[in-house]
Amino acid sequence: MKAIVLGAGKGKRLQSEKFNLPKVARQANGKALIEYVLDGMRFVDKSDTVIVVGYMKEKVMELLGAEYNYAVQSEQLGTGHAVAQAKHLLADYDGPVLVCYGDMPLFKEETYRSLFAQHISQQNACTLLSALSEQALPYGRVVRDGEGRFVGVVEQKDCTPEQKLIKELNVGIYVFDCQVMLNALGKLKNNNAQGEYYLTDLPAQIMQSGGRVDVCAISDDSQILGVNTAEDLEQAERLLMAYRPD
Repeated sequence: MKAIVLGAGKGKRLQSEKFNLPKVARQANGKALIEYVLDGMRFVDKSDTVIVVGYMKEKVMELLGAEYNYAVQSEQLGTGHAVAQAKHLLADYDGPVLVCYGDMPLFKEETYRSLFAQHISQQNACTLLSALSEQALPYGRVVRDGEGRFVGVVEQKDCTPEQKLIKELNVGIYVFDCQVMLNALGKLKNNNAQGEYYLTDLPAQIMQSGGRVDVCAISDDSQILGVNTAEDLEQAERLLMAYRPD
């Protein structure tokens, strides 16, 4: 198995420029955010892990070392675009690949393992991670049909009032069959207000092509915090102290 960790962001809302660091190198309790992420997926070999870097990329590479593979996102054109920068490192690989974020330090190893296990056992083309939550978080909602089967993801800004009541959130972490993912990336469009290529569009793209897409749901919503603001960082530090005292 392989993994792609997205770590190219600047961290503008986190005011990372004041610290002369890229977002994922900001520290929580004395350890970089991305280091927590990599600890959680340590069962994937470093040589099978691609870190997508961009803003102040040298600092991330120096922090993590030469055992990892690196892909460079020189322009910030969305999460789908970020993943696409790793294409050349995955062109000959035909197994499962995890895609996750370097600014989400709270996911546990058992969560990543469960996502891989479900993907493989159900022979999915794409398995997305969801969380059941009562929190009012700005995440897309997982829509299911009357029999509980996955239909799609609706971004929060596009939700109807009824869809906003859905408690199952898409947290943006996936396992894909690599070649299916690479093919779908080539079909992504950027016809949205931001002009960006979104990773969240990939499951629907894969379903339209006949691929099986399913959901791995967790109930522990303390894991799903993404660190975007100083307040998020403080909250992450408290939660990390609670269940990762090391």
